[in-house]
Amino acid sequence: MTNTLGWRRVYGIATPSVNTVVQPEYDDLRPAGVVNHTEGMHIPNDPVRTPEDGIELIRRIDEALENAVDRLATCRPDHIVLGISAESIWGGGLEPARRIEARIRARAGDLPVTQAADALPAALAALGISRRIGVVHPYAGIGEGHLVGFFEEVGYDVVRTEAVRVTTPAEIAHTAPQEIVRAVREVDGDDIEAIVQFGANLPAGRIAAAAEIWLGKPVIAVNVATYWYALRRDGISDKVEGYGSLFSRH
Repeated sequence: MTNTLGWRRVYGIATPSVNTVVQPEYDDLRPAGVVNHTEGMHIPNDPVRTPEDGIELIRRIDEALENAVDRLATCRPDHIVLGISAESIWGGGLEPARRIEARIRARAGDLPVTQAADALPAALAALGISRRIGVVHPYAGIGEGHLVGFFEEVGYDVVRTEAVRVTTPAEIAHTAPQEIVRAVREVDGDDIEAIVQFGANLPAGRIAAAAEIWLGKPVIAVNVATYWYALRRDGISDKVEGYGSLFSRH
């Protein structure tokens, strides 16, 4: 039998328990006939002040993956979406994402798995971005190297990065729109083709869409790109206005 409300797809979404942005942004993008079922990857809301704190945070998120996937598997999802961008690229390149995908399938079966590491290159390609980008993120002093290494491996040059100011994982969701706008302006320039926002708990979906208008170039929010890629992989081509050119045109 087909799921009554999710007659097109049921998405099982794993995101850290501190994340309060992924679910509402994905729900804003959800077409009729698609169900978003979200489970938290339990982590404490400890301060992240040093590189060591950042490593420990990613370790705890990674450790919580299987438990969240086990809970998701009980709803019989059609597709697993990882609502955490840092884990998907931590270590640089695509290898971390491939290991995560294998772990998820070992628990949930042979289902499609969508992650930021695959979605962002697909989004950049769909928008015709060839090489030079800027990146906005919430990983000050901690994650820049991983971001740069990842984008270099998939064929993009990161010209500039800029971090928003946060102290704990949960507080990323408290970031004021003005702070995200400040970071976008810092990385913008005539020498870049597009801006990418990383950090799934940063409430940047609608701000990125607005920034496209006044910058005149693509600004790609990671949650928008990840959910877009999941839908398009499943042959669901519904368009959504208000979340940028990626979702409204591609």
